[in-house]
Amino acid sequence: MNHLIHETSPYLLQHAHNPVDWYAWKPEAFARAKAEDKPILVSIGYSTCHWCHVMERESFENQEVADLMNELFVCIKVDREERPDIDQIYMEACQIITGGGGWPLNCFLLPDGRPYFAGTYYPPQSAYGRPSWTQVLKNLSDAYHLKRDVVEGQANQLTDIIRNSDKNYVKNSSHTVQGTPFGEGGHFVDFITESASVFNRDYLDNVYYALRERFDRVEGGWGGAPKFPATMSIQFLLDYYFYTKNTEALEHAELSLQKMIQGGIYDQLGGGFARYATDRAWLIPHFEKMLYDNALLMTVLCDAYKLTKRDIYSETIEETLAFVLRDMRLPDGGFFSAYDADSEGVEGKFYVWQKAEMDAVLGDDSPLFCAFYDITEGGNWEETNILWRAKSYDEFATEKGIETAFLKEKMQKCRQKLFDIREKRVKPGLDDKILLSWNALMISAFAKAFEALGTVRQEEYRKVAVESLDFIFKNFKQSEGIGLYHTYKNGQAQYEGFLEDYAYLIEALLNVYGITFDKQYLDQAKMYADYTIENFFDESGNMFYFTSAKQADILLRKKDLYDSATPSGNATMVRNLQRLAHIFDDKKYHELSHRMLLSVADMLERYPSSFSKWAGCALAVVFPPYEIAVVGTDFVQKAKAINALFLPNKILMASVEEDKTLPLLNDRQADTVQRTPSGEGGQSRIYVCQNYACKMPVRTIEEMLDIL
Repeated sequence: MNHLIHETSPYLLQHAHNPVDWYAWKPEAFARAKAEDKPILVSIGYSTCHWCHVMERESFENQEVADLMNELFVCIKVDREERPDIDQIYMEACQIITGGGGWPLNCFLLPDGRPYFAGTYYPPQSAYGRPSWTQVLKNLSDAYHLKRDVVEGQANQLTDIIRNSDKNYVKNSSHTVQGTPFGEGGHFVDFITESASVFNRDYLDNVYYALRERFDRVEGGWGGAPKFPATMSIQFLLDYYFYTKNTEALEHAELSLQKMIQGGIYDQLGGGFARYATDRAWLIPHFEKMLYDNALLMTVLCDAYKLTKRDIYSETIEETLAFVLRDMRLPDGGFFSAYDADSEGVEGKFYVWQKAEMDAVLGDDSPLFCAFYDITEGGNWEETNILWRAKSYDEFATEKGIETAFLKEKMQKCRQKLFDIREKRVKPGLDDKILLSWNALMISAFAKAFEALGTVRQEEYRKVAVESLDFIFKNFKQSEGIGLYHTYKNGQAQYEGFLEDYAYLIEALLNVYGITFDKQYLDQAKMYADYTIENFFDESGNMFYFTSAKQADILLRKKDLYDSATPSGNATMVRNLQRLAHIFDDKKYHELSHRMLLSVADMLERYPSSFSKWAGCALAVVFPPYEIAVVGTDFVQKAKAINALFLPNKILMASVEEDKTLPLLNDRQADTVQRTPSGEGGQSRIYVCQNYACKMPVRTIEEMLDIL
């Protein structure tokens, strides 16, 4: 047993009984390293990381290896999902040294935290062109003690490169507007003028064509294997189509979504998406299921459904949210982080099938089911079968000469039988820590599902979104002030919230306002936006730091620019500020969002797949949002109908009467005309404004659509 026994992270607790004398990232580890003049070994991973488990079994559970680690180093274990700030710094060191990265990440530090070497997985004996783990340990310990000047020089060089890397985007941007701190000196017009000259239809077309170059026109998505969902790029394609009517953009977005839904990356029995596919055709998943992936995919699927009304999207949304509520949620509102790929030590064992199992469970229905889901005697993956759909319901039904409705009903009954059997298997490991950032993404997903789906579960989705926000404010608030923690488990919240925590939460608050029209959510969104500006923004760099100014236990503060598996915290803040600027008519928010967006304009245009969330922000500059206000006694019904429409970037506000504290509801009067026998008209008016110009108020959704 080591120091990790006192932690709450499932990943750290997995290592609590290793013979390695692991510390968490806490002051006592650094104090010991300084007192004993020992280098520090920081090993970073996460609970669903396959190669992290392999290295633990091979090395960290080996007494002889552990003794060597304990003798030569002060050893620290980090859960990258709890401390993404630490991972961010030392992953960059690894990429500088090796040209690549990944997990497990093993980084060697001086006692003050400066890195002098980093790598990923090392085998117990030399193999795969890699030295053995014990060789690495001995060599790096010897270097620390015998070649200290060299080590110090390497550490200084690495630290300087990491510190300065965030400045490159400013150097490389030809559009950055420099000036006095925002809100001072009257620079607002300058930023608007500069934005208008940069972000235009041609710019968006360039972004689209750069994305288009790597379309996989057969299997959807981008590039070959491994293949990730790329939800933010798909979202941009949907929004771009809405404004430009470029049908190719919509076709590729739909191809990508439908191939994923029909593929093995989607759990055909239980709902929910795996993190990525290891092949081009989406058949073979890396079986771990992450909360954030499912949240982001639900959000884009909701918009795809609004736009097309295709059943494949609504069915997938309902199945996946059912999985989340069933398997990834505490009864009082928090969402768990992830399910492992492995069960009983075997990757994918929980999810795969032998054909004989299918035949035994399904009987006479087995031939049809197996044909539809590609189940064979030999298997489609490592002599087992992953369920996937090579053809759509309509295509398969036509081929077999049966009705689509009959096929769907038959497949649903078969899936339920197999699901019930599968539930008796040993489930993959669950990482049950609750992260503020990922929970906020899922809250937004439930809010979007309420907007999109007019089903019996619609009200449940709103209830879940509201309850989950309540859970956050009950359990993540710091004892003093309004600051929030990043992670929570078993009644204990810890670690200062990061930029993504606040950015995603502000986004969730705005989205939940959009389905409840409870003004408290707008006030909270504004409060946390101001808090984030105060505690995270770097005036000289026109960006937010990833870590708060309050945080003092890291080597340096980095900035999160790129959209990767999750949206950039900075891009999300730009979108939040754009929305808040319209809601509160606040020039400070307008100015700040323009400054930030201009800073990445060149990189966004060249590398849109890494800046897709930013691309959506640029689109909102070129096509300003519709500001829609609904005022009157039936505002709930009218707002619900508007929410069901695909209107990217809309700002929807609604109330029973005017609200002088909110500009878009100020001086907005309800209608006094009585309802017609058909129910149209009534006591509400719909006000539509765009780009500082308002139309005459109307009474019906049809009239509103004529204006739009």
